[in-house]
Amino acid sequence: MRYPDGGGLTVKQRVQRELVRLEAAGLFAQGVAPPVVARRLRVSRKSAYAWYAAWREGGVDALRSKGPSGRPSRMKPSWRVWLEQALEEGPAAHGWVEDQRWTTARVAVLVARRFHVRFSDVQIWRILRQMGFSVRVPVHRAAERDEEAVATWRKETLADGGKTVRDQDAWLCFEDESGQSLRPPKARTWSRRGHSPVVRVNGKGSGRVSLAGMVCTRPGRRTRLVFRMLVHHGRKGEKKGFREPDFAALLDAAHQQLGGNIVLVWDNSTQHKDAAMRELLADRQAWLTVFRLPPYAPDLNPAEGVWAHAKKSLGNLAAGTTDQLAAHTRTRLKRMQYRPALLDGFIAETGLTLTPP
Repeated sequence: MRYPDGGGLTVKQRVQRELVRLEAAGLFAQGVAPPVVARRLRVSRKSAYAWYAAWREGGVDALRSKGPSGRPSRMKPSWRVWLEQALEEGPAAHGWVEDQRWTTARVAVLVARRFHVRFSDVQIWRILRQMGFSVRVPVHRAAERDEEAVATWRKETLADGGKTVRDQDAWLCFEDESGQSLRPPKARTWSRRGHSPVVRVNGKGSGRVSLAGMVCTRPGRRTRLVFRMLVHHGRKGEKKGFREPDFAALLDAAHQQLGGNIVLVWDNSTQHKDAAMRELLADRQAWLTVFRLPPYAPDLNPAEGVWAHAKKSLGNLAAGTTDQLAAHTRTRLKRMQYRPALLDGFIAETGLTLTPP
């Protein structure tokens, strides 16, 4: 049973607590003193003495669970099932179109509309916690995203890519680009209550670090990360980002480091599919096969996880110059190169089944 009939504990939690009390009863029967029982079971002495007194008067049965305390919850199990489905549909499906946030007040209104029972915000908070819900930061999805196209891509294109990987005994590589300016991402830190911490950053200049990387996987081999970096200081005539020859150089470097054929998966950026890039890819077709991700589906690319992890580690970084920022970024990425399990986690996060049968 998933939900409690009432009280603050779930059925599983009540069973676990009952097992601890029954273990204490067994120790009492062996003549173990309550303070020793408290240390062994990691409970308070007050609880151990209370259990000992109950055990002396009523034996083991006195320590068995008597079920949930308090009045039975008005939120019936069948109502919880309906509420879980309604919450998964999102606020817009139930009339809140101005933003996509579930609040306890909105959930209370939703339940009242359906079952004509009004719960307070505190009661709704407890009910949601019992149902396994918590406050989470949402993942953004583009409104233009075509879920049917994504499903088709998973079923057909990814299957074709997997077949190519098996037939050519190739590496499956996911490529993506990112960048970081001198203004670092914000990260949580300790501060006195009511006072927002201040991180002083360099607000001058237009320096930027541009990144291009590939997460490469192959059955029986450790997952690899290959990346290249461009540092732009804001000087006249300086290259501001990756161009087609830079992507070709990245592919050549990956081919040399991996030592085998490559099946490349990347997005539909203009620089990935223009005439210049098509010509460069054609020159490498002996060892390179290219597949494209569906539009507006960055969550299918493990390289996105690399950039997110790197930027999180740069949170509140007070870099004075672009070169300092580049050095810190390079260090973070090199650390990830020595953590293949972390790279495997980025792949698992996409939900893609990449291991050939």
